[in-house]
Amino acid sequence: MPQKIMLVDNEASILSVLSTVLKVEGYEVKSSREVEKAKEIIREEDFDLLISDIRMTPLSGMDLLKWVRNEKPDISVIMLTAYGSVETAIEAMKLGAFDYVTKPFKVDELLITIQRALEYKNVLSENVDLKAQLNTKYQFENIVAESTPMKNVCSMIERVAPTDTTVLIYGESGTGKELVAKAIHSHSTRRNNKFMAVNCAALPEQLLESEMFGHVKGAFTGAATNKKGLFESAEGGTIFLDEIGSISLNIQGKLLRVLQEKEIRRVGGNDTIKVDARVLAATNVKLEDLIKQGLFREDLYYRLNIIPINIEPLHNRKADIGPLIFHFLRQELGPTRELPTIPKEVMHILENYKWPGNVREIENAIKHCLAFARNNTINLQDLPPRIITAAQTMGKEPEDEGGRFESLKGFLRAKEGEYLRQVLDNFGGDKEKAAGALKISLATLYRKLSESGVGESDE
Repeated sequence: MPQKIMLVDNEASILSVLSTVLKVEGYEVKSSREVEKAKEIIREEDFDLLISDIRMTPLSGMDLLKWVRNEKPDISVIMLTAYGSVETAIEAMKLGAFDYVTKPFKVDELLITIQRALEYKNVLSENVDLKAQLNTKYQFENIVAESTPMKNVCSMIERVAPTDTTVLIYGESGTGKELVAKAIHSHSTRRNNKFMAVNCAALPEQLLESEMFGHVKGAFTGAATNKKGLFESAEGGTIFLDEIGSISLNIQGKLLRVLQEKEIRRVGGNDTIKVDARVLAATNVKLEDLIKQGLFREDLYYRLNIIPINIEPLHNRKADIGPLIFHFLRQELGPTRELPTIPKEVMHILENYKWPGNVREIENAIKHCLAFARNNTINLQDLPPRIITAAQTMGKEPEDEGGRFESLKGFLRAKEGEYLRQVLDNFGGDKEKAAGALKISLATLYRKLSESGVGESDE
């Protein structure tokens, strides 16, 4: 589908020339000589780009720019004017214009500006996770940083993002290594270009080599055409190599050449191709151990490990658990729906669970809870079974400082008894209906009532 451009200019000749040129280039074009008419068209149709003159009457291009930024913020905007000045340019940029072109303009230069504006919009659309930002101190999308270790990570992102230095991100599976890489990219000078990611552990050697460096026609069975690799496709942007420790020594040598010489050679090809892509890498294993085993090149390690960023596992940053829970609840329910209530004892269990799957496990657990929760409350029985099982074996919890101890299993059984009593009361003591509502057999209900002591008072 062709990309759509809206043209607005008081001069009919400008509209005619630009419309013809852009249609020849394959764009779908609408135009108007009046700002109010342009607003009507933009309200009714979706556009990728607005090109507007600044000096128009009775409403100016600046008026239109302000309106578009409020009504259709996803549209890229290029401003045209024959009265170019630094002050006007700065004002247009502050109001959200992508770029500013002075009349008379060269058509080829304008086309390049249009291409850049559309590419920028496409990158934002493809990387939705980079568009909205959390209302936190560090303003990094989807990175919750209440704990000191994560605040340190955010501080490192702020410091390294503006550079072109290679970064090696350490962290267990599920800690959010790719989120950190995206935050670095989105706050770098390369943010308007592509962010390309590949999981090195997910592909066999030949396919990974082709994916990274491309191949020429006939390089191997099935190579019917020439293909660009990620390094070429990410030109001017960032390439993220996840699970870098899994790549073969052969590919390690070729990657080292890219980092040293800034050039690649496609699989099966003889020509070298210059590339310009920043490399971010991540690993969940210690590369130093792989070096000792002869599985990872030491020279490549030092090329990658110029700036290391370490993401602590979630059990080492308990202060992030509660905020992450509410972050994922809001993410799942949207900005307007009321968040469910989480009783104190359930939150206590969630905050003291070890979360071996880290942040990804919290996200999946929240999805599970929302699927089973009733009356907009997340109760004990709504938690994933593995968390309930872990809670029953957590050991003993102190009632107070230096006070008596009660087993968590006993605590949970008492809470389960309270809930069973609530359900029974709701159905007037009818155990068959209560068992149906709880989705358990009548025999199981009798057993649980007996274990919790509720059954004795119910007879």
